Amino acid sequence: MRMTAYLLSAAATIAIAAPAFAQDVPTTQPEAQTVPSNTSGTAAASVDAQQQPVAENANPQPINAGDIVITATRRSERLSNVPIAVSAVGQAALQNSGATDIRQMTQLAPSLLISSTGSEANASARIRGIGTVGDNPGLESSVAVFIDGVYRSRTGSGLNDLGEVDRIEVLRGPQGTLAGRNASAGTINILTKLPSYQFGGYGDATYGNYNNIRIAGGLTGPIIKDKLAFRLDGVFGKRDGYYYDVINQTDYNDRNRYFVRGQLLFEPSSDVSVRLIGDYTRRDEKCCGAVYIDTREKIDPTPGVAGDFAINPAGNRIQQVMQSMGAVFPSQGDPYNRRIANTLGRAYSNITKDYGGSGQIDANLGFAQLTSITAYREYKSGGAADIDYGNLDIGYRADDGNSYRQFHTFSQEVRLNGSLFDDKLDWLVGGYYSKEDLVVADNLKFGTQYGAFAACRIVATVNPAAALRNPANPGCLSAAGRAVLSGQVPGTQPAFGALTGTILSGIDRLSTLNNLGDQRSTYYQDSENYAFFTHNIFKVTDKLSITGGLRYTHEAKDFHADFNNNNTVCPAQQAALSPLLASAAVPASLKTLVGGIVTLTCTGNSTSALNGLDLNDGFKEGEFSGTGIVSYKPRTDTLLYASYSRGYKAGGYNLDRSDLTANVFSSPTNASASRLRFDPETVNSYELGLKFTSAQFTFNVAGFRQEFKNFQLNTFNGTNFIVQNISSCDTSLNGADRDASAATGACTGDVKYGVRSQGVELEAGLFPVRDVAVSLGYTYVDTTFKNNLVGSETGEALDPALFLLSGNTLSNAPKHTVTASGTWTPELGSSGITGLFYIDGRMTSDYNTGSDLFTEKTQDGFFLMNARIGIRGPAQKWAVELWAQNLLDTDYQQVGFNAPFQGAGNLDQVKAFGGVGNQIFTSYLAEPRTYGLTVRTRF
Repeated sequence: MRMTAYLLSAAATIAIAAPAFAQDVPTTQPEAQTVPSNTSGTAAASVDAQQQPVAENANPQPINAGDIVITATRRSERLSNVPIAVSAVGQAALQNSGATDIRQMTQLAPSLLISSTGSEANASARIRGIGTVGDNPGLESSVAVFIDGVYRSRTGSGLNDLGEVDRIEVLRGPQGTLAGRNASAGTINILTKLPSYQFGGYGDATYGNYNNIRIAGGLTGPIIKDKLAFRLDGVFGKRDGYYYDVINQTDYNDRNRYFVRGQLLFEPSSDVSVRLIGDYTRRDEKCCGAVYIDTREKIDPTPGVAGDFAINPAGNRIQQVMQSMGAVFPSQGDPYNRRIANTLGRAYSNITKDYGGSGQIDANLGFAQLTSITAYREYKSGGAADIDYGNLDIGYRADDGNSYRQFHTFSQEVRLNGSLFDDKLDWLVGGYYSKEDLVVADNLKFGTQYGAFAACRIVATVNPAAALRNPANPGCLSAAGRAVLSGQVPGTQPAFGALTGTILSGIDRLSTLNNLGDQRSTYYQDSENYAFFTHNIFKVTDKLSITGGLRYTHEAKDFHADFNNNNTVCPAQQAALSPLLASAAVPASLKTLVGGIVTLTCTGNSTSALNGLDLNDGFKEGEFSGTGIVSYKPRTDTLLYASYSRGYKAGGYNLDRSDLTANVFSSPTNASASRLRFDPETVNSYELGLKFTSAQFTFNVAGFRQEFKNFQLNTFNGTNFIVQNISSCDTSLNGADRDASAATGACTGDVKYGVRSQGVELEAGLFPVRDVAVSLGYTYVDTTFKNNLVGSETGEALDPALFLLSGNTLSNAPKHTVTASGTWTPELGSSGITGLFYIDGRMTSDYNTGSDLFTEKTQDGFFLMNARIGIRGPAQKWAVELWAQNLLDTDYQQVGFNAPFQGAGNLDQVKAFGGVGNQIFTSYLAEPRTYGLTVRTRF
């Protein structure tokens, strides 16, 4: 019923709306349209495209506002002639939708989903339900982002303000045989405006709610007539946050940023052009706040009955422990009041700097066109945070300069393309090289109240009675509590038998763990990548073409880590309690309790035993990928195609120390570095498509199936980050991939792909008259884990935290997505003044936001709407516009996650295995409704 309601809502929106896929293209045939050579990535322009007219068939077809020129095959072609699944959105559509970064593309491209998590310096992009989750910088994205031909190694770079762009192209499916860096799930290609030889510029100013101020402008013109031109774009943005911290009395998720980009275009002759770009972005913002979404304690009322659970009427003992220590829960019962509570005096703000330069040379060599793109970039983002997202001081990263992530990246791309055999063969060959130095510095510490909280958590696990606890006492035991557990009360026995003294000493020791942890721990990952690629289109007839592409990629990565940690409690705890695990006389229940004590003491391998280790590791790998396409045009307005592609994404290192040992009772050694390594991700992709284009209507449909092996999954389990490759075993594991044991579920047969994404995509555009454009999109995608999952290509057992994955849908992969947008720009009289009426909508069905698929992280289906109305002067020399983002003020979350250290176990674990689930859950919410007024001028 919910799905039907959302579909009806979307249909109602469609009746009055439409997206404007690149509506800045005229609805009549231009005399000669050219494409600048600034395009890049897997959707980049052919060499010397500025001098080349658009390639058309022998019988050119009418075009419309939806059939824009793109360069997805490195040749300038109309969207309707390109035999791949690609969405392209021009500047006008982006401006109408309010897009200032790539996130707003999701309103216009139904197969794309973008969310930010613990920092706006990071983002997760998914295409067809496939992407890389989380804030772990060791993981590159399955969806590659290119800006003006330069690969941005992490998706968060696309969350910066972009200035004025020409268009954004979203290519779906694996890419890599055309240029640049390879990608296993798709590419987002951002193409900014070129300098012009005509003097001009623009400016716009915005004011909106949350005291939103945004000022943007640009200037372009000639330096030497027809030889050298410049362009300068800049953006300043400032806005209050939409969370309010009731403890520090400040807002969170604010905006305070600026961006500047300068360009030079030099064309000494008709055969050579040189484009130089330099840009700088600075952000100083408090991000990101998180609210409590579920604090209930789930219990097993009927032990032994699978699927039975209840909510503990006595409340959640972990929440009660926290409240007894002064914690407040301002969002409890209503997370969308956006009230948060962070530790007093730690209202974090981080600075992010992203800057670099690139040079692109295009040259006509006669026999071929040459393109060379050279780039260097630097990126640094601070990591200070209240990691527990509450006012109880459980854990933090201090703002002392010892927490950040930093990238230095150099890349060089060269390609040649031309034609042979009377233009029957259109060939392209190229090479790519990149070198990236990644540094992650960490100063994660247990807070000043961590020890008391952790001890109280253990005591509450043993017995939830509040009378037994006193956070001010050693071990969080009241006098009565210590007497009861030690058997000093007449008629009672020691709670843990002969081990009672040892276990109580361990709890006492745990309570001393305050303000200890990393002083500065530093991870270094140096990667070097080179590739050779070719992409060739052979025109068998005027109607039939065959495309073949091949790529070889070589990846080398070296890892090193240094540690400075003052948690001396951990080694002492391990020495005292480890013998209990080795003793057959210790009951399993007590071993579990002992394991909990040591885990809370040494969580994430936070231990002074790390100091002095010389952790070094490295690997080299090479992989072939490629594509084959058969395309056929039975008519000038219709294209049919079938394709196969193989994609690849490199392996790397989990830049989190939690995987350094098999368990918390063992200490890392110099040989532990290899445990952080994960394998490359590969995919086989199959696609069938049809594209139809007429003067007033476009329709594209694509059916696809993608099979991912060694899918790189990143999960936070409330204590540690887990990175595992996901594959499947071709023989039955008899449910061992769904149990709570890490010791069962290894594969003795062949290892196959573990993730499958399949479905259908529909896109349509209606252009009945010059001033009306309507676009519709629908994606059905079934992105599912296979059964009998294993954690690597070698068939290792799946981590028990991932027991829900087998046979279920991936996180952040809604099955149904509908988009619609509409633009009406009527003439208002005969003076050249026009109006603007714009609306867009996106309907998304239910999906889970957590990569472990816990029920508490489920997001119900929702509908988002943006709208804009305005009046524009002749030739759009001025404009005044009223706008609203998330017009209906829809409440939804981006990512739900286990609140760090705050409990263990969830509803699904209780249903499957019994016991108690008292994990508290938090979430990063999406933005509420924003609205404002924008004034524009263009000259």
